[in-house]
Order: sequence, then structure tokens, then C-alpha cells
Amino acid sequence: MTKENEVPSQEPPAVQPAATLFAVVELGTTSVRMAVAQAWAGEEGIKPLENLQQALALGKDTFTLGYIATGTTEACVEALKRFQALLREYRVPPANVRAIATSAVREASNSEAFLDRIYIATGMAVDLIDEAEVNRFTYLAVHPVLQTVPGLRDGETLVVEVGGGSTELLHMKQGNVVSAQGYRLGSLRLRKMVDEERAPAPRQGRILRSHVDRGVGQIRYSLPENQNAVMVALGGEARFAASQLEREWDKKGLVKIQVPALAKLTTELIGLSADDIVERFHVSFQDAETLGPALLVYTRLAEALDLRAITVSGVTLRDGVLAEMATHGSWTDEFKQQILSSVHELGKQYHVDVNHAEHVAYLSQQLFKAMKDEHRLDPRHELLLTVAALLHEVGAYVSTRSHHKHSMYLIMNSDIFGLGARDLQIVALVARYHRRTSPKASHVEYSVLDRESRVVVSKMAAILRIADALDRGHVQTQRDIDVSIRKGQCVIRVKQAGDFTLEQQGLREKAEMFEQVYGLKVVLEEMSDEVALGKG
Repeated sequence: MTKENEVPSQEPPAVQPAATLFAVVELGTTSVRMAVAQAWAGEEGIKPLENLQQALALGKDTFTLGYIATGTTEACVEALKRFQALLREYRVPPANVRAIATSAVREASNSEAFLDRIYIATGMAVDLIDEAEVNRFTYLAVHPVLQTVPGLRDGETLVVEVGGGSTELLHMKQGNVVSAQGYRLGSLRLRKMVDEERAPAPRQGRILRSHVDRGVGQIRYSLPENQNAVMVALGGEARFAASQLEREWDKKGLVKIQVPALAKLTTELIGLSADDIVERFHVSFQDAETLGPALLVYTRLAEALDLRAITVSGVTLRDGVLAEMATHGSWTDEFKQQILSSVHELGKQYHVDVNHAEHVAYLSQQLFKAMKDEHRLDPRHELLLTVAALLHEVGAYVSTRSHHKHSMYLIMNSDIFGLGARDLQIVALVARYHRRTSPKASHVEYSVLDRESRVVVSKMAAILRIADALDRGHVQTQRDIDVSIRKGQCVIRVKQAGDFTLEQQGLREKAEMFEQVYGLKVVLEEMSDEVALGKG
């Protein structure tokens, strides 16, 4: 029996970890948008709390005038100030807010002045993200959704988003990224081309179709002839079409719409003026201008692929940014594999020595892990080092003479899924410095980096040089290594598999940069039987 007023003994309730709030602001083609979400430590996924948007003619200014007008800039400032007021109400830490801008700002001739004005007025630093980063965020947003549908998870999928300046296409097969491409086929870019024709209204629809068909033909040519993919459409225009054709759709998950019905809606929209679309469908004027051209791209591409239906997803680019923020910028093992898969495909294209490349990558990883206290870099840098190791000799495809410089050029001008321009530049420079001269201020590609990035390049290139020297003969004899730091030395012990004179010579030639960066002399020793047995 329990005495009166006595509380029975029981286990205390489990304490729920506090939620972390995140927000992403996107300066898009037709509007400025903000999403606020929360995540919990140790749990996957994020819970959306708020979505806001303010119509704005950023894309129209850029793709018609070539720059962002002062009035549009000030309207953007006011919208961002309103967003900031809401962020203060939610008490979102400023460090957990990320602002991004895509082609509507990136391609404006006054983009720097525009971003400076935003920063001066709001204190908000806006990141210009390139097409590779757009593809990464798109993948992070859509991949969890595709995994819930067996046909999409196990089959072939084309994820398509038509923006104001370009059409982005992510080709996936059994959950793996086959390719990620961007095409200069955007709704506002198309609208500008039609306006420049100065044709009477009845002819404008035919001119628009002609431009779209030319661009769609380019996309279709880049895809395998025998592909049998499901098309998943993203973007505001696709969501608009789905909401008109499938009234019960909750605008969150996936919904299938028939291509003939989409074609009919598209024809109707193309025949209306922007003012008529605003009045009939209750959308902003900015959205009204993009609906017809964007939906025509989706329709013509679906017809070119002989599809009777397409799938529309409610996810947005902001969902992908929030997903990455919730993991504090770290990449999952699955996402890293997608990047490495793209890297291997690039290596095949340039006929790299696969065995040597993979072995140097393995040795680089072993050195990176053993030296974590010296370089103080994070796992993301380990991946970039691995990519540089896998591609450090792609330049030999051009010429074996100065192949390190050719490697830099080819990497900087290649598409590697998941890696943005800055990541590619770091990878390219690490590969460039795997031999010959160390980084110098006179090297243009190196000098334009900020100090932190220059130091990162030097740290990783120094490691790559040692790893490459350990496979000097391209025969992968030194498979097992043990690395230790002691008394000003980096001691590398190898399990003896024959003469390693070549490796010793390679280290003598390549260790100078390592010693300059880390202040450590490289010593190569044979691994004792006891150590070798312990590793086994």
C-alpha cells in the first residue's frame, strides 16, 4: 500500500533532447522564400514549421535586363527584413540560418553589388550556389522520397526541374546517380527569346514551341536510347499543374499526372496573357509569366520520352539545404558513395590506371586518419583528398608531359556529382600539386583562394605526395602500412613484400613539401612481424 501523499517509486521519464531550429532563405527566380524546420539529435529527418514566400522579379530582371534593378533590390531587402523578424520570434540562432541564391542572382551583371547591399541592410550573407550544388541539394531532397516507392527506388528515374534560367536533370538508376546535367532551357530565358522575336501574339506560341523543342532535343540526345525511366518533376510550376489536375493532392508527397492532361493545361496557359493567368488562377504576376514556358518543357520532354504520365514531387531545393544543415554539413556514407561513383566514371573516361589510383587513394586515407591531430581537417576533406587521389593522373590522357597541370584543368572543367565549384577547385589543385613544384602565390588558380582554402590544399597535397611516392612503381606492393608520429618524424612502416628502393627514392623526391607543411621528417621502415600480426 502507498501512503497518502506519497508518490510511488517509478523510473523517471526519458528526457527528450531539445530540438534544433534551422532556416533556409532562397532568393529564387520569381520569389524570395524561407523555410523553417526543426530536427532532433540522433534522429533522422526534419519537421517543417513554416514556409513563407514573397513574389519578386529577380529572374525577370536578370534574364531580360541583364542586371537586378534598384527597385527589385530594395524590395528584396524589405522581404528579408520581414523574414528576419519571424526568425527572431522563432529564436532561430543566426548560425543556423543559411541564405542561398541560384542563377537569377548568379548571372546578374551586378550580382556582387546586389549581395553587398543585402549584407549591408540585413547582415545576411547570401551564398551563390552553382549547378553542382543545386544537384546535390536536389538529390538530398528527393532521395528519401524516392526510397519510399519500390518502382522509383529500384528502377530508372529522371528528376527534372525547370527553373527560370535552366533545366536541371538528375538521372538515377537503382538509387545511384548516373549523371547530373544542366541545360540553358529556363522559363524566363525562353520568355525573353520569344519577346525578342517581336512577333504578333498568334505566332508567339509557335515560336515558344520551336525553342522548347530544340532544347528538349538536346536533352533527349544526351540520354541513352534504350532508357525506360520514370520522370519525376520538381518545381513550383510542376506543383501548380499537379494541384490543378489532381485536386486531392496534399502537395507534400508524390502524385501522378497524365501527360495528355498536362499538355491540354499547357496549351491553355500559353494562349493566355500573364494578366489573364493571374485573374483566373490567383497566382502572382511573376509566376504567371513562367507557367506556360516551364510546363511546355515538362510536356515536350515527357512526349519525347514516350511517357503517358509523369510523377510530381512536393519537395523543394530548400528541403535539401535543410537536410544538409541538420547533419551540420556532413555527408552520409551513401551520399559519399554517389560522389565516388561519379569520380570512377570520370576516371574511366580518361583511362586512368585504376589499380594505381585506388591504391594511392587507400594510402592517402590511411595517412589522413593517422595524422588527424596534425592536419585537423574534417571527414569532408578526407573525401576530397580521396577524389584527388583517384583523379591525380587523369591529365596523362592529354599528355604525360606536365600531366599534373592537365589533371588540374580537366578536373576543374568536369562535372562531378555532389561537388560544387569550390570543392572542385580544391580537388583540382591538390591533384595539380601531387608532383613537381609546391603551391606558389604566382599560380593563379591557387592565389585566388582564401587563406583557409590555400592551407587546406597544402595539407592535402602534402599527404597525396607521400601516398603517391609509396606506389612509385605502380605495382601496389606496399598494401599494409602503419603510421605513427614521434619525435618530429612521421614514421611509415610497411609490410615488406619485396624491395622498396623505388618507394624510398620517391619519398626523397616528394617529402620536402610534407616536411614544410607539417614540420615532420618522413621515415620509411619495414614493419616488424609482431606489428604485422597485430594488424591482421
